[in-house]
Amino acid sequence: MKVILQKDVPNLGDAGDIKEVSGGYARNYLLPRKLVIVADESSKRAVEHQNKLVRIKKEKRKKQSEKIAEGMAGLELQIAVQVGEEGKLFGSVTAMDISKKLKERGFEIDKRKIIIENPIKQEGEYTVKIKLDEGQTPSIKVIVGRE
Repeated sequence: MKVILQKDVPNLGDAGDIKEVSGGYARNYLLPRKLVIVADESSKRAVEHQNKLVRIKKEKRKKQSEKIAEGMAGLELQIAVQVGEEGKLFGSVTAMDISKKLKERGFEIDKRKIIIENPIKQEGEYTVKIKLDEGQTPSIKVIVGRE
């Protein structure tokens, strides 16, 4: 039975793929869970249209990510924290702190997209990567200093 995958199915394929599966597997597992639709002419056209819309949305997200990445080029964030002896921080600078500073600069970045290689627990300059959509990963400089 030919089916069109609506969602990614492990060990079978990705959404939009047309696959040949056994009738029992399709009727008993895939169709009841709405993971596939039966492949016929009208459903193939619908999937082609859906894939076209997905490509358009992907292009739009890519352009937005590139625009954000250009805006972040050479960006330096100053973060003032309480510092003890020998330049050690009370606590650490987290992705949430960086996200707040970016928001003050006009960038709405989720804290889960901020990649900190090593914990920031001392004064100094650090390079932090931001994981944006469509593979864009700009780097910013974070300068941690005394309050």
